[in-house]
Amino acid sequence: MPKKVDHQARRTLIADALMRVAAEQGLEAVSLRHVAAAAGVSAGMVQHYFRTKDEMMAFALAVVRDRNQVRVTEAIGRLGDDPPARLLLRTMIAALLPLDEQSRADGRVALAFLAYTAVRPAAAGELRDDTAQMVGFLAGLLPGPDRAADAAGLLALMEGLGVYLLGGQYTAEQALAALDAQLDLLFAG
Repeated sequence: MPKKVDHQARRTLIADALMRVAAEQGLEAVSLRHVAAAAGVSAGMVQHYFRTKDEMMAFALAVVRDRNQVRVTEAIGRLGDDPPARLLLRTMIAALLPLDEQSRADGRVALAFLAYTAVRPAAAGELRDDTAQMVGFLAGLLPGPDRAADAAGLLALMEGLGVYLLGGQYTAEQALAALDAQLDLLFAG
């Protein structure tokens, strides 16, 4: 009787290995051979599930996106019904910032993917869509006449804080204080 294979589990195993390699050694170390070794599988198995490095990268980013969604959903769920917009935004952004070890590992992969797409625009399509959706969501929660520009600025602040946290230039306390200061400006009056 043939063995049943959980293809999604294998793809996730390989994506997790890719994320470990990227987080520990940088994106330049991500190769079929390195990912296979980190996953404890053959290079042929990696090729079976991902024909190209772009496919592996896109799947790894989707895993990071899913993990972020879970973190955000859980954090917002703890707020109860109908939280104020400012608290909702702060909670959501804080959940996305790399403030603990798991979110730092995910953040390093997301940052590596962002750098990867800077030189491979064809790989950036989903990222552009995600960014547009995030700006639209943020704008829907912000007050004022220039909500789209304010949302874009808030997203840029979040990304910048993430980079500074990953690089060790900011502590969690400094990043959250900067976030609170920006939210205070946006929600003043």
